[in-house]
Amino acid sequence: MRLTVGQATVRFLAAQRTERDGVEHRLIEGWFGIFGHGNVAGLGQALLEAELTDPGAAPYRQARNEQGMVHAAAGFARMRNRMSTLACTTSIGPGATNMVTGAALATVNRLPVLLLPGDVFGTRAANPVLQELEDPRGYDVSVNDTFRPVSRFFDRVWRPEQLPSALLGAMRVLTDPAETGAVTLAMPQDVQAEAYDWPEELFRPRVWHVPRTLPEPGALARAAALIRGAERPLIVAGGGVIYSEATEALRLFAEATGIPVAETQAGKGSLPYDHPLSLGAVGATGTPGANAFAREADVVIGIGTRYSDFTTASRSAFGADGVRFVNVNIAAFDAAKHAGEAVVADARAALDALTTALATYKTKAEYSDKAGQKAREWDAIVERAYTLGHTPLPAQTEIIGVVNEVSDPRDVVVCAAGSMPGDLHKLWRTRDPKGYHVEYGFSCMGYEIAGGLGVSLAAPDRDVYVMVGDGSFLMMAQELVTAVAEGVKLIVVLVQNHGYASIGRLSESVGAQRYGTKYRFRGGDDVLPVDLAANAASLGAHVLRATTVDEFRAALTEAKKTDGVTVVHVDADPYVDSPSSESWWDVPVAQTSTLDTVREAHARYLDGKQAQRDYL
Repeated sequence: MRLTVGQATVRFLAAQRTERDGVEHRLIEGWFGIFGHGNVAGLGQALLEAELTDPGAAPYRQARNEQGMVHAAAGFARMRNRMSTLACTTSIGPGATNMVTGAALATVNRLPVLLLPGDVFGTRAANPVLQELEDPRGYDVSVNDTFRPVSRFFDRVWRPEQLPSALLGAMRVLTDPAETGAVTLAMPQDVQAEAYDWPEELFRPRVWHVPRTLPEPGALARAAALIRGAERPLIVAGGGVIYSEATEALRLFAEATGIPVAETQAGKGSLPYDHPLSLGAVGATGTPGANAFAREADVVIGIGTRYSDFTTASRSAFGADGVRFVNVNIAAFDAAKHAGEAVVADARAALDALTTALATYKTKAEYSDKAGQKAREWDAIVERAYTLGHTPLPAQTEIIGVVNEVSDPRDVVVCAAGSMPGDLHKLWRTRDPKGYHVEYGFSCMGYEIAGGLGVSLAAPDRDVYVMVGDGSFLMMAQELVTAVAEGVKLIVVLVQNHGYASIGRLSESVGAQRYGTKYRFRGGDDVLPVDLAANAASLGAHVLRATTVDEFRAALTEAKKTDGVTVVHVDADPYVDSPSSESWWDVPVAQTSTLDTVREAHARYLDGKQAQRDYL
């Protein structure tokens, strides 16, 4: 079959499927791209031909920012529990390097995305080409080598003969839940357009089976023995619980054993917020109840978590002498953390096996009852934060409360950076396993709108609420245009507080007096005359404005009834803190300073540092 490398790539990807539990999915469900001289005649031409000759085989969407389209692909993959994703193609040079941040985000969060940046001539016939970075050390180096450390698989297709092995290697990593992340295939622009005679079997439908890896019997027995001897066990549910579709298995395990459940950012929604064994968020942005249980736990059962510093409160959260860890994870790298008893397995398979192995074990009734009591106490605090009545501008907690009230149980809230992820983690009442989508692995400013676009494309039957601060909006709002062009419904809550609220609070906590965190005229304290609502309207969005809680509720209710992209602009007071997590985060403070605020902050830092420990 004679095709160009670009045509062969598009045709191959259209034939790939994933399967788990007997259910098949399209692996590459569509394409994002921005064309330039490095891909327009290769992959660009191939996508046009596919659209004309086989509509639906390779749906293409034009993005407005290369980083943004990778974020959209990551959001799509996360919403689909990593069984499907999107491909992204760019030209060479800046178009390619703009994707590096998105690649890092996908890899940190273990989300499959396929990146196909254009590259310099394989023949070197026209070197140096436009936008080529010349390296005196060798002609085989290009800017695309920056993808190597942020990709789980990287290859450069210098010759058509190399394409089949590159494509198969890419699919292997995209579909491996233990290895997945960004996959980059750099495509020299002349090679993309080169024709070659391909074997027909390369394009036959291929199903990549995603296994439910069973726990090794010895590891299962050791883990069960450790849990059986625990008096104060605690489950920490991570994103692996949701990706594995193990939320029901977790509920059954928790109810059978009486073990309370705390949740990471990625694992939020593993249990409904009102389940009697749900302690909610844990760690630096957790609830006081979950963190109190964490401090006293003698065995911590981590399920599908990579134990980020926010989860462990910089290794200060789990404070009991001799605390032990049982780590259930599909990735051996994560299962081995904190000298834990490693159970390398699929989360659902492991939970089913542990439920059987611990059939005669149950915590004392007063222990599990105490978890329910802590949860109820926290929910009352949440209700007060939702209905604070702060004036003249609402508090951010009140804005979150209104979004939670207006949204349906299956709707999705999307966020990534700033102060809102922490507030959402502890305050959001999650009612559906896929209803909470906060990117906090890379915590990338600018992810929110692009990621929300990906979520909405992956789940068009759900309303998507993107919560974004003015700082993140200014970083990347361009994909509003893509959402408008594609007819995607998206509700964007744009919280205006005229600065970096999160870093302002952090700056204050380390004695730096909110330096460099406000949007102000130089030498003054007047806010800048920036109108982000007008900016959103100029990008094609329907815009509503609110300055009070009642106005915001009315605007959000209208937005829910409206098709297309609606941006609700609401002013907020950045100086109102959310309820305390009674936790700590390790951000080192200057050890010497002429400023009293810094010296006082350093004393507090040393006090917090005393709770930090090695888990050996």
